[in-house]
Amino acid sequence: MSKHTRALAVLAATSLVFAACSGDDDEGSAAATTAAPTSCAVEDLPLAEAGTLTVATGEPAFDPWVSGDDPASAEGFEAALIYVLAAEMGLAETDVVWVRTGFNEAIAPGDKDYDLNIQQFSISEDRDAVVDFSDGYYQVEQALVARADSPLAEAVSLADLTGARLGAAIATTSLDYVDDVMGPVEDAAVFDDNAAAKAAFDANQVDGLVFDLPTAYYITAVEIPDASIVGILPRAGAAPEELGMLFAEGSPLVPCVNDALTVLRDNGTLADLEETWLDQGGDIPTLEQ
Repeated sequence: MSKHTRALAVLAATSLVFAACSGDDDEGSAAATTAAPTSCAVEDLPLAEAGTLTVATGEPAFDPWVSGDDPASAEGFEAALIYVLAAEMGLAETDVVWVRTGFNEAIAPGDKDYDLNIQQFSISEDRDAVVDFSDGYYQVEQALVARADSPLAEAVSLADLTGARLGAAIATTSLDYVDDVMGPVEDAAVFDDNAAAKAAFDANQVDGLVFDLPTAYYITAVEIPDASIVGILPRAGAAPEELGMLFAEGSPLVPCVNDALTVLRDNGTLADLEETWLDQGGDIPTLEQ
């Protein structure tokens, strides 16, 4: 049995009946002003193609979010989430069609050739001005990765990282965190992908790398096994960073997705998916501000 199938089994065993959109905004969605359709019954869903949920993800896609070259057969947290979300909305796994988009292309204004896009989009006011987001489906924590024998491995606070040569992937909130919160003396090294980050790390061009925590688990287990997670970085700002699914501005599908997400959150399915795909165990300390 695939992990997609197991996730659907969890949903079938625990899901509440999902009949119609309530239009409530329990999570304070960034897309709260989007008008709800008359009904979220499967035959009334405002999909680009009736009966088909067209979902975009990244090119390339990354573990542990969406793994594999073909999203249609991929595993990972976001892939599994899409399938249980579709089931909650009355659609079969075979009704989900995947397409690929670049990250920057997706957050640009304009029409979209998909119903929703999922590739670790952090919800922000700037982005919400030109696209719509679902309620958050995951709260993000940033983590520092370094060699176990590095001076950074002894860090207990952000002050201990002053002057460190740090790097992060381009166009990510990890890079924003390094630049805006950590403020290293040297400019942060910027990488197009994890392979470039690994090459710089192996060549001792950086002392440490910043990733979201699930990616840090994957990086240290698979791609850079010589590294370890030094600690979780303190949260910046009062509100947690959340990931949301992205839609074209004004998409009438947003309220239906939010109602399905509420069911999945309330019945424990979201928590089960996090435990399966994102929580790798271990006692990771949080660095002090």
